[in-house]
Amino acid sequence: MESCVYEADGFQVTAEMKQQYERDGYIIIRSVLSGEELRRLKEALENDDGIMKHSYVVGDDKGRCNRMCLWNHPGDDITGMVGRCEKVAGTMEKLLGGEVYHYHTKLMMKEARTGGAFVWHQDYGYWYKNGCLFPDMGTVFIAIDQSDTENGCLKVLKGSHAAGRIEHIMVGGQTGADLERVEHLQKVLPLVDVELSPGDAVYFHCNLLHRSDANRSDRRRWAFLIAYNRASNNPVEVHHHPQYTPLIKVPDRAVLSCVEKGLSGKDFMNPANDNTSVGRLAP
Repeated sequence: MESCVYEADGFQVTAEMKQQYERDGYIIIRSVLSGEELRRLKEALENDDGIMKHSYVVGDDKGRCNRMCLWNHPGDDITGMVGRCEKVAGTMEKLLGGEVYHYHTKLMMKEARTGGAFVWHQDYGYWYKNGCLFPDMGTVFIAIDQSDTENGCLKVLKGSHAAGRIEHIMVGGQTGADLERVEHLQKVLPLVDVELSPGDAVYFHCNLLHRSDANRSDRRRWAFLIAYNRASNNPVEVHHHPQYTPLIKVPDRAVLSCVEKGLSGKDFMNPANDNTSVGRLAP
């Protein structure tokens, strides 16, 4: 089973899905967001007076750049409903094997023709340094736009999470994995282009090696990512992401029924406090 399709009536995380996640380090679920859910989410994300005004720029080693916006608490707007709903948060709980809390959400904006690359890395490569003792963490990557090889889709080394955490260093303004180690793993593990249609999602383990190429196409590539930590893995150090904060989950229908548009309580990231990349506020 390379991927499965979300169905509103009776969707469940099966034993086969759990086995694939544990074996490969990720699982793709198609159509997690419906067309209308995606339309409303995009409307909120593209509002210049809302989330966009908190964006900042992250460069790569080729002089290209991406915009990013990151916040620590989900909130009560539609972006929070997506991060708190059962098909997103509840599914990640089943894959990680226990209660999770919201570690952060980010909007990654890889614009047409100018969007930069992301180097090989594991999310736990730097979350480890935040005092998270165990790799009981994962991310849900939801495609806002079509994501393919032409516009810099996500690439993963299938099964690389089983190699454990790899040492990370700063590479071109980003936190990257030890390339010598990555090169050895590339010889024995398959490289997968994770091509997604808008609304599709990939749920992946925090030790899965992943990267993406620059966007040289005429199409942007935006993605909405929600990171979760197991409640039992409360960081031992206070840092720029939250300690354990109970996640109030909502039913899937809350995504479309949400009318709240305020952004209070989200705790947006100031790039000066992000030690995983060299960022600057977007103009």
